[in-house]
Amino acid sequence: MNEPGLHVLLDQSTLRRRVESGALPDWAVAHYESFREGLLGERNDTPFPCYFGVEMERDGDGLYTFCESTTDPDSLFALGETLLEYLDTYRNHAERAPLTVFFRPVEEGAENLTEAEYHERLWHVLQFLHVHDPEPWPEEVPTNPDDPYWEFCFGGEAMFPTCRAPFYDDRKSRYCPVGLEITFQPRTLFEGLTADTEAGQRARDVIQGRIEEYDGVCPHADLGDWGVEGDREWKQYLFSADDEQAPDECPIRVTREHPKADPDLLVGA
Repeated sequence: MNEPGLHVLLDQSTLRRRVESGALPDWAVAHYESFREGLLGERNDTPFPCYFGVEMERDGDGLYTFCESTTDPDSLFALGETLLEYLDTYRNHAERAPLTVFFRPVEEGAENLTEAEYHERLWHVLQFLHVHDPEPWPEEVPTNPDDPYWEFCFGGEAMFPTCRAPFYDDRKSRYCPVGLEITFQPRTLFEGLTADTEAGQRARDVIQGRIEEYDGVCPHADLGDWGVEGDREWKQYLFSADDEQAPDECPIRVTREHPKADPDLLVGA
């Protein structure tokens, strides 16, 4: 952790030192500063909805990395290695330490990319990680995204990747002006906070109340809970703003076959 370079796992203090020293490219600095300002600032006199995220950033518990492409195989292989290092690290780093990945914008003016293209990029990243996962899909997790207990897995761990992107006009809690951003949260971070617990219900009520005030619109229709019939995890990774541009079915194809094939045959899958 905290090695030189861009495709590495960073704790907050190291990341902030590199921002202040000018060691990072402009796009990386803009990404992190947008993230930090979003979590620690207010909108409509309301703090950012996810108070766990606010505490994480305020207390310096987060972990971060940068990825220079959503499609280049070398960049995505490097992301997979960093994600594995994160999975070996986060339990000893802090009580709640998600990994936030900042992707380099495709081009200047990336905010002009369509919503559909952002959905495509997200699911390409997740599909690539799955195809090249060094660990088999966990036996206890369904492979069908239409199952209420399905969730993305990597390195043998179930996790909840949530995204921010530039195409949101109203849902500013999911808005990032720079480009695609994915925060990976292992399922273990939600222990005791699921829908069937009192603490989980309290957290949900607080967060949803803040969302409505912060965004100025009702919580998204796809916002739900893991394991609740009718709710689907995959729809919550990157909320739709325009239903016509969002996928009707989960784009990822998951298999328990492991290893999938010769990795050399799967570059760019």
